[in-house]
Amino acid sequence: MFDNADDIHPLFHGAPKSTEFKKLRKRIVQNVREAVEQYGMVEPGAKWLVCLSGGKDSYTLLAILHELKWRGLLPVELLACNLDQGQPGFPATVLPEFLDRMGVAHRIEYQDTYSIVMDKIPAGRTYCALCSRLRRGNLYRIAREEGCSAVVLGHHRDDILETFFMNLFHGGRLATMPPKLVNEEGDLFLYRPLAHVAEADCERFARAMGYPIIPCDLCGSQDGLQRQQVKQILDGWEKNSPGRRQVMFRALMNIRPSHMLDPGLFDFAALMRAEDTDNSSKKADGR
Repeated sequence: MFDNADDIHPLFHGAPKSTEFKKLRKRIVQNVREAVEQYGMVEPGAKWLVCLSGGKDSYTLLAILHELKWRGLLPVELLACNLDQGQPGFPATVLPEFLDRMGVAHRIEYQDTYSIVMDKIPAGRTYCALCSRLRRGNLYRIAREEGCSAVVLGHHRDDILETFFMNLFHGGRLATMPPKLVNEEGDLFLYRPLAHVAEADCERFARAMGYPIIPCDLCGSQDGLQRQQVKQILDGWEKNSPGRRQVMFRALMNIRPSHMLDPGLFDFAALMRAEDTDNSSKKADGR
């Protein structure tokens, strides 16, 4: 399936021939197929707005989705989209030139949200929340204008784990980024097909393919962000116990409400012992 160079998508032209890369590619494809099927992302005939930031994760997302579509495994229309947020020094020509060269349908949108963020957020504070909200609002608007039913993001397994621990440590709740949700207006899906893909795999894949990676200099330049702190903790755990991230990720898919503490998810008050159940049955029978 992965060795025939005659029918490969242009995004994979020049792919390394090594066994190691073929295994990497196959693993990512399988991870994405699993997430797409497990969370019911496919509506035949749908159109997806695939968000492309220029980072390693979004390049990996774009390539794998086009690979699945090329193989007849993803019956949806794909439209790549980059939102140029007006960051100083952003190489505005890199993505459109790359997408044109790859023959990928796309839309490039310019919206100067950078100036808004810099104006509203005091120096030294985290930009991420406002930046994300403004970006998401524009992406929803673009999706509606393009007739898309879903906005597709490149968040991977490690993003999901980091968000879980940020909510645990700082938000006082057990929550993370779901692979599939509906926006507040109720008219668009939001998908994360890389939900089962490790960040390290995205890094290796995008680098091996030589994609023109663009760093995020807006939030990535701030030291001491909560997400970076959590990432360092997870890195330490993974170093001491290899495979720890995957074990923790599996835990997010194996939740037992009866063994947590949220009465909104499990009716603890209605729990009965076996003898109480027997007595209730006898009373009901008139015995």
